[in-house]
Amino acid sequence: MPIKFRLTIVSFFQFFVWGAWLITIANYWFGTKQWDGTQFGAIFSTMGIASIFMPTLMGILADRWINAEKLYSLLHVLYAMTLFYLPQVDNPQTFFYVMLLAMCFYMPTLALSNSISYTTLVASGYDVVKVFPPIRVWGTIGFIAAMWVVNLTGNKATAYQFYIAGIAAMGLGLYALTLPKCPPKNRQSREKQSWTEIIGLDSFKLFADYKMAVFFIFCMFLGGALQLTNAYGDVFLDEFKFFPKYADSFAIKYSTLIMSISQISETLFILAIPFFLKRFGIKTVMLIAMWAWVARFGLFAFGDPHAGLWMIILSCIVYGMAFDFFNISGSLFVEKSTTAHIRSAAQGLFMMMTNGFGAILGSLISGWMIDQYFTLQFSSLETLATYLQTETSNSTLLGFISSRGISILPNGLLSENVLLKDWRHIWLAFAGYTLIVAILFNFLFKHRHDRSTG
Repeated sequence: MPIKFRLTIVSFFQFFVWGAWLITIANYWFGTKQWDGTQFGAIFSTMGIASIFMPTLMGILADRWINAEKLYSLLHVLYAMTLFYLPQVDNPQTFFYVMLLAMCFYMPTLALSNSISYTTLVASGYDVVKVFPPIRVWGTIGFIAAMWVVNLTGNKATAYQFYIAGIAAMGLGLYALTLPKCPPKNRQSREKQSWTEIIGLDSFKLFADYKMAVFFIFCMFLGGALQLTNAYGDVFLDEFKFFPKYADSFAIKYSTLIMSISQISETLFILAIPFFLKRFGIKTVMLIAMWAWVARFGLFAFGDPHAGLWMIILSCIVYGMAFDFFNISGSLFVEKSTTAHIRSAAQGLFMMMTNGFGAILGSLISGWMIDQYFTLQFSSLETLATYLQTETSNSTLLGFISSRGISILPNGLLSENVLLKDWRHIWLAFAGYTLIVAILFNFLFKHRHDRSTG
């Protein structure tokens, strides 16, 4: 079986086992378990917490102690086992810890899968910048396939999403053992190494280089933007159901399918990465990604499921450029800027800054800002009806209030305040954030592009 096809299989299932629950877990959390939103925010932070240390640690192991494909296999098997256990959890606190354990196993595999692909392709004589993107695009297809399978089988609010992901992860873990061997590249005599080299901290020397330090710092800021769209994209679209005029919209009923347009867009922009990197270089490509993030959030701010549906769809299309030109181009830049003996650790460092510190930054700050500045409170039926653009007697409105366990008092006041998110201003704030990041990156990141080397 051709090596490119084998790596394509790995890429497909690498993201299938994530996409099966990442976008739909909110439906399970709120709809099935009926747990609260503050605790849900902590669930998304598990990816960031795990990414701070696990990708780098596992990268160090792969660089020095164990074959990358064997470590990759073990991590996926352990990830599958934790997913199988998740549906048995009956309280949000335990769910957090089990999910954190699952993320400690899964997040390092993102960097390891890149490292395995790069090592295998180079050993086979391929041009990584040219050959890797078409392989990686199948990862996005796998993510889309998982979203569609879960949504169309009616499992987006059930525990079966975790079983689907777990079965696929177990299969991927076993399949990884058949991949070409990727032995450690840094097994030189320990007597000749400093203690920092022995434990693998030499990858952090990349921060001593101004260009690499600035690159990693801005990866953290963009990682925050990625976390915003993962955490709030689907729930933003779903909450239009509170507006009676949008309640029966196709975009709400199949919100996961609408959001999957983002991943479909990725498949197209991944294929454009070699051209853009060769022609324009990493700085321009990263700036394009940042401006795409601004457009992503700005279009969300003014979109809706009816007349503004085109804005939501266009935002999903723009997402492909925003994600690929940052995440995949960044990974390729790290690959081209580091030596073989720290390749896995450097990829882990990239993951730590984006999905670790960046994810935590995006989760905590955005959650705090939304609670403090972008949460609307309604104490009367009339003001709530006005905001939701309907009549006080509307059955959808009354059903929504009842579903919250709130009663309407004789004077028209509500027994408890109804809380709704001010999505337009939330997205505009996110757009402003990424705009500032883009401007600063343009001035601070110094890189001279050489078209002959890509």
